[in-house]
Amino acid sequence: MTAGPLSRFTVLDLTRVRAGPTAVRYLADWGANCIKVEMPPSAGEMDMGGPRHGPDFQNLHRNKKSITLNLKEPDGKAVFLKLVEKADVVVENYRADVKFRLGIDYESLKKVNPRIVLGSISGFGQDGPYAERAGFDQIAQGMGGLMWVTGMAGQGPVRAGVAVADVGAGLHCAIGILIALLERETSGQGQWISTSLLQAMISICDFQAARWTIAKDVPGQAGNNHPTSIPTGVFKSKDGYVNIAAAGNHIYKRFCESIDAPEFLSDERFATDKARRANRDLLNDEIEKRTVNYTSAELVEKLNKAGVPTGPIYKMDEMFADAQVKHLKMAHPVTSPKLGEIELIGQAINMSRTPFEMRSATPEQGEHTEEVLKAAGYDTAAIADFRKRGVV
Repeated sequence: MTAGPLSRFTVLDLTRVRAGPTAVRYLADWGANCIKVEMPPSAGEMDMGGPRHGPDFQNLHRNKKSITLNLKEPDGKAVFLKLVEKADVVVENYRADVKFRLGIDYESLKKVNPRIVLGSISGFGQDGPYAERAGFDQIAQGMGGLMWVTGMAGQGPVRAGVAVADVGAGLHCAIGILIALLERETSGQGQWISTSLLQAMISICDFQAARWTIAKDVPGQAGNNHPTSIPTGVFKSKDGYVNIAAAGNHIYKRFCESIDAPEFLSDERFATDKARRANRDLLNDEIEKRTVNYTSAELVEKLNKAGVPTGPIYKMDEMFADAQVKHLKMAHPVTSPKLGEIELIGQAINMSRTPFEMRSATPEQGEHTEEVLKAAGYDTAAIADFRKRGVV
């Protein structure tokens, strides 16, 4: 194991559920000393991130330490602020007002450590008319426009099959924290960075959102068809389905030749991009009459060889069995004291000198309380007293 490029930074992780833990995971995977701060069992509060030994929780909190600390107790808050003195980053995804009630908002933390970077994730923003609302991924998917462009035309709104807003907010928060740490190298000052599930969702909608802001075009549902690149979509094969992206005149020509349909190039209904857009459903039907004569594997091999982007549509088990996915090492092994040998999801960033490492499995609740508090200057007697009084 190497120290990791972020090993000089200490991160205090107050996050719960998914968006916040996702942000901290980026920092932890590249070596930051990430300390997950959890309420003591005696406080009766749960992380709300699912069962501790379930897949979701284990995947989110690897490479971290865990301490228990009751921030609602004066001594608990005092211990936390003592940790802030030597920390670099605090990350939280409470509802916007909670940090102020606890007295751990940016201005309060800044008085203890002017170099501290506070990363905050909320549902809808730190201020504004919805600031006090609790955030939830599917709510953000709906308000952020995604559900109205997802699904088959006319079927009504459909959520994405993964927590796009949560994961997107976590990614944006991690990027903001890294920018703040870089800026601190010149200014010497920390700062408060914040994002929200709603902002992340709108950002991820990207070109679909820009179709409205620039062209005043309201995108609708297009199902498995790409909304603007035609033909691009899902087509039946002899034994299943494939994705084919044959938009653009050059690729479309190669595609037509590959599926033995040269007549598509001269047919006035399909010969130009404008015509293909007007007759998309008819073109898709004609394409499918050809693709059903091949297996999915044959289409993937044949069309890619011709320079036409084509890929299988996998279930999760099939995806992890794919040769390229195995090559990319997206399933990383780690040993859990409770679960034994397990595999967690790897990072999607490749770095030539400083790759991420799966150093440790998700810790047990409060596993590192004594270690962290002793490093902060508390002796065994003080820690025992904290335990007795429910502070830790």
